[in-house]
Amino acid sequence: MRINLTDRRIAALTSDPQGKRRPELRDAMVPGLLVRIAGRKVFAVHVRFPGGKHPTRRVLGEVGTLNLDQARDTARDWLQQIRRGIDPAAEVRRRQDEARRANEQRRLQQEGLFANVADDYLIRRVAGQRRAREAERIVRNVLIPAWSEKSVADITRRDVVRLVEAINDRPAPIYAALIFSHVRALFNWAINRGIYALEHSPCDRVKVGDLVSRRKQPRQRVLSDDEVHCLWKATGRLGYPWGPLFRFLLLTATRKTEAAGARWREFDLERKVCSVPPQRFKSNATHLVPLSADALAVIADLPRFKHGDHLFSFTFGERPALVLHQAKARLDALMLRYLRALARLRGEDSAAVTLTPWQTHDLRRVVRTKLAALEVNDTVAEMCLGHGRRGLQRVYDQHRYEPQMRRALEAWASELHRIVSPRRNDNVVVLKGKGA
Repeated sequence: MRINLTDRRIAALTSDPQGKRRPELRDAMVPGLLVRIAGRKVFAVHVRFPGGKHPTRRVLGEVGTLNLDQARDTARDWLQQIRRGIDPAAEVRRRQDEARRANEQRRLQQEGLFANVADDYLIRRVAGQRRAREAERIVRNVLIPAWSEKSVADITRRDVVRLVEAINDRPAPIYAALIFSHVRALFNWAINRGIYALEHSPCDRVKVGDLVSRRKQPRQRVLSDDEVHCLWKATGRLGYPWGPLFRFLLLTATRKTEAAGARWREFDLERKVCSVPPQRFKSNATHLVPLSADALAVIADLPRFKHGDHLFSFTFGERPALVLHQAKARLDALMLRYLRALARLRGEDSAAVTLTPWQTHDLRRVVRTKLAALEVNDTVAEMCLGHGRRGLQRVYDQHRYEPQMRRALEAWASELHRIVSPRRNDNVVVLKGKGA
């Protein structure tokens, strides 16, 4: 029996107390639509579905989740599909599958946008590296603004070439080459990850030398003995932290960030060794630096702070003194004064004396050159500078060379004594001691 279903009649439908049948009400407005109690009160349709021999009941939804009007609309839609030979349940599954595929496609497209890939690259690959700040600055300031809305799979070789050449034409050829190296590293990482529908890098078969007008030339600046002599004397006038820091750099051949960021916890004064952690070492490994007696004398005069354990600091040890350019300018001025004083003592024209520009990193070249002059084995000399071994040597030679490095750095300290020792009519003091 069919009736005109209403919300009141649906609410009044109750279960058979004897449980002999499942109560249901059939709608007079939409053939096949019914409300029944089958554990819960539901809307259903009772029709013969495509491929079936007899009418069967299929649930449309629970009463409360669907209201009566929604149930009638859904039932009408199902009946129209059945008349066309379509199974509504299969059609629902098909639509759900299409929606899932569309959502997955949108997710992959969003994930493959260059801006998102670049963020993943910075988090998963770059974070923690020694040059993480440089890489993040280039990716965020140069690469993302250029390609943020593009998919990584749509970035072409032409896009890379145009970007590098535009930077080269500023002109900034060295920076352009650096940009290209970061682009290549990012795309190689993305390919290896294998989730961005990216099979080939747009940097493949691109030679940066063909894109930039001038490549960075290797530096060859080596300070002369007179310059080292005047540098040592000038560091005695700089005061803490710059004077001791420059002396420590010269004695240990460490890199600027390795020495300037040093912490007391990294020093074993009994073993006379400093351990540079991977975060500050170029090869992402711990680097042992044997400390000569003169290097120990430099750090012995350094203050100890309660607020932090950095050796060289303006903030009571909390943060390292990493910015050296102002101190370097003062050091250059003092060196020039002492070089001109030496010229006057020799009867030369002091006004003609100049100081050829040099960088803090050139101190490492000074040490390496002197180690060669002292006939230190090349392997040991390279280990003193923290240069990684190459090829098969890196695989098979796991010796730490600590005793050999210690002897080499002690020999260098003795040579430095000779260079900075007092000269006639000169007030240069000896290497050891406060203010020396």
